[in-house]
Amino acid sequence: MSESKKTIEVVAAIICKDDAILATQRGYGELKDGWEFPGGKIEPGESHTIALTREIQEELQVSISVGEFLTTVEYDYDKFYLVMHCYFCTLLENETITLVEHEAAKWLTKETLDSVDWLPADIAVVGALKEHLS
Repeated sequence: MSESKKTIEVVAAIICKDDAILATQRGYGELKDGWEFPGGKIEPGESHTIALTREIQEELQVSISVGEFLTTVEYDYDKFYLVMHCYFCTLLENETITLVEHEAAKWLTKETLDSVDWLPADIAVVGALKEHLS
């Protein structure tokens, strides 16, 4: 009898500042060292906006404004099935990012979006982002 995979539903922030977008490098777990858009799991009863605001505060210690919805990506990883809702966000005020769970962060332009090793689900987000930016 095969075990059914757990579905994990998350939100991700595409944080924009000037002409750049924030990419973060995972510092833990099975997907360590892969690059991703920051965010995390939606708690029961939370809206996407509330979850995203909370997760970014926890992971980067900054406040964001959640804006336009970009895309929902579904990806079948080895150990779980991911459903990721992605929103454009902006930093409130001129806040400094503090990496709590990530090893590194980079501001990427449209031209440098492919310069990091994105996690598989995030590659689809990069594709949607390029379409949106063109």
